Amino acid sequence: MTQSGDDLAYRRVLVKVSGEALMGDEPFGLHWPTVAAIARDLVEARATGAQVAVVVGGGNILRGARVAGDGLDRATADHMGMLATAMNALALEKAIEAAGSPARTLCAVPMPTICESYARQPALKHLSRERIVVLAGGTGNPYFTTDTGAVLRAAELGCDAVMKATNVDGVYTADPKKDPNAKRYDRLTHDEALAKDLKVMDAAAFALAREARLPIIVFSIREPGAIASAIRGEGRATVVAP
Repeated sequence: MTQSGDDLAYRRVLVKVSGEALMGDEPFGLHWPTVAAIARDLVEARATGAQVAVVVGGGNILRGARVAGDGLDRATADHMGMLATAMNALALEKAIEAAGSPARTLCAVPMPTICESYARQPALKHLSRERIVVLAGGTGNPYFTTDTGAVLRAAELGCDAVMKATNVDGVYTADPKKDPNAKRYDRLTHDEALAKDLKVMDAAAFALAREARLPIIVFSIREPGAIASAIRGEGRATVVAP
C-alpha cells in the first residue's frame, strides 16, 4: 500500500544504480536474486509515497571507456555501453513488476520496438501515475557517464535529490576496503567533493548537481531498505549538498 508521503525528506527522487550492483557476486552479467532484491527495495521506496525514477548503468556488461582503443573509437564504445544499460533496465523493469509495482523503461537511445524513447513529459506522466520509471541510455551521447545522466535526468524531472546507491555506506576519505583508516563524511558540499576529487561521482556530475542545487545522497545498496530510509532522511549515508 502506498503511503501519503507527508513525512518524507524527499518526495521525488532519482536513484542511480550501477551495473556492477546488479552482478551480486558474479564476475559478469546479472545475478537475478540481487536484481530482485534491488527491485524490492525500489518498490518499498515507492510505497513510502515518493515518486521514484531510476538510472541504471551498464558496467556489468560493457563499459565504453574501458573497451575503447585498439581500433574501437570511444564514441562507438560508448554507444555499445548505452545498449548495455538498456538490457539492464529491461531486466530491472521486469523485476520491479514482479515485486508488485508498475514500471516503465524509457531509453535515451530510440529503440521503439523494445521500449519507450525518453522524453521529459511522458516520464513525468508515468511518475504521476505511480510507476517506477527506469531510465536507460545515459544522456544518449558519448563521453558522458551514467552518473552525469542521472543528475541530468534528476534536474529535468524536478527531483528533490539524487540517491547514489553504492557498495559502501557513504563517501570516505579513501577506499575503506583498502584503507582501514579511511574516514566517512556525514556531509559535504559540492565544491568540497570537487576540490577533494572524491570518486563517488565524476566531476561533470558533481558540477551539474551544484548548478541545479541538487543534493546527492550516497548510501549502500547492500543494506535492505536503504532507499526508503534515505527518502525519509534516515539511515547511514553521506549527504552532498549546497
